[in-house]
Amino acid sequence: MTDSTWQLLLDSLWPMIQGAITGTIPLALASFAIGLVLALAVALMRLSRRSWLSSIARVYISLVRGTPLLVQLFVIFYGLPSIGVVIDPWPSAIIAFSINVGGYAAEVIRAAILSVPKGQWEAAYMIGMSHRRALTRIILPQAARVSVPPLSNTFISLVKDTSLASLILVTELFREAQQVAAFSGQFMALYLEAALLYWVICLVLSSGQGVLEKRLDRYVAH
Repeated sequence: MTDSTWQLLLDSLWPMIQGAITGTIPLALASFAIGLVLALAVALMRLSRRSWLSSIARVYISLVRGTPLLVQLFVIFYGLPSIGVVIDPWPSAIIAFSINVGGYAAEVIRAAILSVPKGQWEAAYMIGMSHRRALTRIILPQAARVSVPPLSNTFISLVKDTSLASLILVTELFREAQQVAAFSGQFMALYLEAALLYWVICLVLSSGQGVLEKRLDRYVAH
């Protein structure tokens, strides 16, 4: 690479970092938080004895997992206006990513709940707990420890998926790279720089995941 290319990469580094700080990370955090709430509700619906609730949850999960995230994003941002529902780019991205996380994380949470021994339910009932209280006080805390690794992986994947938001004009890390690349014509160098930044972010998140898993492992009997 020429000196001018290196200078361009240095000049574009801070705008990309700003895009990550003000766009990528907040978008991922907001979508993941909302998606987890949705996932818990869907997981409990899947486990419900009411067949109609379970069926709704199955259809939702099937639709989310059976369609590309990009299509889901485009349906919300570009499709809904055709029926009179116009949503700004940021809310559209959060809605799409949250719905997607909800579909994938629901199965993770459901599997984690099912992994808790049935004896835990029976013990809770024996001391007079209701089903809801047993779920919130006994079952879900244990399921949370089991679900941390796969949910952490879901979050890391979401951070990378936020780059799709650039297609609906959300300003984040990759959008910044696109704008500089379009102006300078240095597509390869700038896209590689963006990829490197995503890699660094994911490395930091993976390290945090490892620390969290070790801390939670202290409370698990071996």
